[in-house]
Amino acid sequence: MTMPKIFMELITHSEQETFDWGVSFAQLLVPGDVVSLKGNLGAGKTVLSRGIALGIGFTGGVHSPSYSLVHEYPCIPPIYHMDLYRLGPHADLHEIGIEHYSFGTGITLIEWPERLSGLDLAIHYQVEIIRLTDSDRNISVLCSK
Repeated sequence: MTMPKIFMELITHSEQETFDWGVSFAQLLVPGDVVSLKGNLGAGKTVLSRGIALGIGFTGGVHSPSYSLVHEYPCIPPIYHMDLYRLGPHADLHEIGIEHYSFGTGITLIEWPERLSGLDLAIHYQVEIIRLTDSDRNISVLCSK
């Protein structure tokens, strides 16, 4: 098992910069990659997800799937965007087919990955967004590939 290592760390100064970094970051992703997006409410996880989706080739709307848990975006490779915020501490993630998404041939983005406790998923990139000010974000990426 490879231990995660700091892959990169940066500060963005606007929502647009966070989005643009997501577009660039998407170029590193390959089918089967799982990306966890950690940060408090309003940190920019969904903004980053929008950028990643555009960078992969999806030009439609990207919204947080808080109420549906998973949005699938049809592109090549497909994107599976999960938001686990509303899940309880003992939710059965197997019922939503988390293995289908995380071990599939698409790219899986998981907001609120701390709700995955107890599941052994192969998360390739762990992205943490820390809100520094209204516009500034510290973004760090751990890589386990």
